[in-house]
This record gives sequence, structure tokens and C-alpha cells, in this order.
Amino acid sequence: MGDLREKLVISSDRLHAINNYIMDPDNTLVNRFLEVVEKYGGVEKIERKARESSLLENQLARLEEMQSPYLGDLKWFQEKAAENAFISIKDYRRRVLGNKADSMQFNNDFAVTLEISACQYFEYLRAQVEQALSQSELMPGRFIRVRKMKEQEANNGEILAFAAAMNIFGATYVETLDTKGTDGSNVHLGGPETITGYFGGVGEPNDYALKWLDEFLYYYTQYGIRQVLNINPGTVLLGYWLRKLGVKNEFKISVYMGNDNPYSVFWTLMTAKLFSGIDGSTSLIGFNFSNSVNNATIELSAECRKAFGLEDLVRFEHHIVETYKSIVRQPYDRRNELLEIADHVKNISAKHEGADIEVEKTREHPSDILDYFRDKTEIIESGHWNALRTNYLDKHNSVNATAKALTQKGLTFIAAKNLHR
Repeated sequence: MGDLREKLVISSDRLHAINNYIMDPDNTLVNRFLEVVEKYGGVEKIERKARESSLLENQLARLEEMQSPYLGDLKWFQEKAAENAFISIKDYRRRVLGNKADSMQFNNDFAVTLEISACQYFEYLRAQVEQALSQSELMPGRFIRVRKMKEQEANNGEILAFAAAMNIFGATYVETLDTKGTDGSNVHLGGPETITGYFGGVGEPNDYALKWLDEFLYYYTQYGIRQVLNINPGTVLLGYWLRKLGVKNEFKISVYMGNDNPYSVFWTLMTAKLFSGIDGSTSLIGFNFSNSVNNATIELSAECRKAFGLEDLVRFEHHIVETYKSIVRQPYDRRNELLEIADHVKNISAKHEGADIEVEKTREHPSDILDYFRDKTEIIESGHWNALRTNYLDKHNSVNATAKALTQKGLTFIAAKNLHR
């Protein structure tokens, strides 16, 4: 096997060929990429504007200037955080375990990030915080959004308000750019009647990779939005190239990319390593596994991630529950599998895209992935606004069910860091 293994080694001349192509001044692919970067003033200007836009005081000042209706809720969030009104981690453990919690040792090296998806509307945050306070529950440490960017940007500064809320909570969050497969990028695809056409690739054909890059740099510089969803190998590569230039961008790879076996994970992590920055950092901060992966695949992927020195940089984002409709065959519940690996696989987030199955069964309007692609005005006019808020709070309950299960097994979690001391 040793002789065969040696044949897999990448020779230096192959790497030279790649570098030579990148360095070719007539390389149209690289030139067009650099032109988009220069459109925003180059790396230093991009970083300066992004830093300024991401500061909480600047976000609040902009919201006050536009007299945003979300400002009152943000100030209330700040007050509650300053009062330490949210349950502490120590008290939460005592609530779950009783006095036994005081004598138990918890290993934070394997803390599971509590993740909720998708938080579409700022208004739902207020309801979530109220419930967390009244019932001594945990707020997630990570929020995913699949909200239309232009829609929320035009909605009284909602895009700023959500960013400010995440700063107050001490939580990470991800936005989904409008340049994606449902934006008409593939002129041959329509609705469900052409769904099999999407199997040939998700949504960044031809010049759309550069449009995605342009859109990201706009929101990065205007609002400090650092993390976005990534669904296509081309835009993944452009995300890596930005970091190589010195832009501190970050992205997570969507479940739609199909990392469903350890070899596909090897491919994803290999390119992250090859295009990592001078300091070894990478813009890939996480990726969703395909819903079909088992624990053995996650464990093998963790070996690969550790070998590349990416264990602390790249999070494995694993769906624990999914929306009840339009994405997976139900029942879908991976909580017990998470409990089996959470004590030896680092840097995992438990993603909650739906409620627990028994709850979903009782809902007149169970959670549906297709609701993510509806306009807010249409949701309100259809009378579904409260139903979708209930769906979201059901996801919050599912997050807390996972936190409880982890705690009962002596495992740790990451909740909103500024809220739960």
C-alpha cells in the first residue's frame, strides 16, 4: 500500500502550474475578480468600512437617524443584558441537574453551538427573548437567516437592527445573499415543475459568481455583514480568494452543496487549506453536512479537519431537526446521534430548522422550508404571520430541548455569550 499511497502525492510542478495560471496577467478569471474588489476601493478601504459598519454604536446611531421602529427593542435587549436578566450557565445546569451540577466537571473543549434557523424577521426576536426571560431558557449562540436582503434593507433598517441584536447577544449569524438559485439566474428553471433541473447545479451560472461577490462586498462594507451562506463551488473559491487578499470575510457552505461523505469533506477542507491566508486562517467558518450523513462520516471528517489544522476554525453544522415540510422525509430527528459524538468531535453546531416531530404534528401550519422564499407582505396578507412566529418559537423550544439533553449527559453548549454568563 505504501507504493500506491505515494502515487497520490501532489507534485510541486502541479502546484506551480496552478500558481502560474493565477499569476498570469492575462488571466481573465482573476482579473474580473480583482476588478470587483477594486470597485469597492481595495482591501484596506473595504476592511475599514466593514469595521465601522459592524460597530454596535454606529449601527444604533444609524437606526436612530432613520427613526427605526426596531430601536426600542434593541435598547430593551441592552437593558436586560446589562441587568444579567438571562439565566446564567451555572444556574441553567442546576435547574436541569439539581445539586448534582455543582460537583460535575464540564469539558468546554467539546461545547456544541446552539444554532437556530431561520430567524427571518426581527419581530420574532422580541418574542423569543421574552420567552427566554420568562421561562429561564437559553438564547442560541448562532442564528441563520434566509431572508431576502433587499426586502429587509428597505424595511426600516431591519438589516441593521438584526446585526445590532447579534452584537448585543454575543451571537454569530449568517445572512443569505439574494444572488442564488431562486433569483432567476438559470433562465431554464421555474418552480417545482422544473425542480429536477436544479440537480445540475445550484444557482450561480455564468457571470453570477461575480454578482455574488459584488453583492457580498456591498453588504460587508455597508452593514458589516461578515458571514454569508455559500452554495456553489465557484463562489466558495471567490470567498477563499478574498481572504487571501486580506479581506476578513467569512462564509458557511450550505447543505445544498451536498457534503455527504468524508471524501467530499476532504475536497472542501483541502481547498480551504490551499487558499488559507498567510496566518493560516480561512474564510470557511463552517459547513452543513448533507442530511444523509451518519456519525461515522462526521468522525472521519473530523480526522481530516484536524490533520489540516482547521479544527478550531471550521465548524461542522449538523441539522438536528428539519422543517416538517418540503425538505426531508419525516420523521427526522438526529438529537440522539448528536449526543453520541458530542463528547469527542469538536466544534459542532446543533442546527434546529424545525420543531420536534410531536410538536409539528399538532400545528395547523407546520414549519415549511418554502416559507423562507415568501415576501413578508404576502405572509401578512395571507394570515400566516402568527403561524410562522409560532413555528419559530417551536424551533427555539427545540434548541432548548437539545441544550437540556446535552446537559443531562454532562456535555456543554455555546449559547448567546453576552446573555448567559
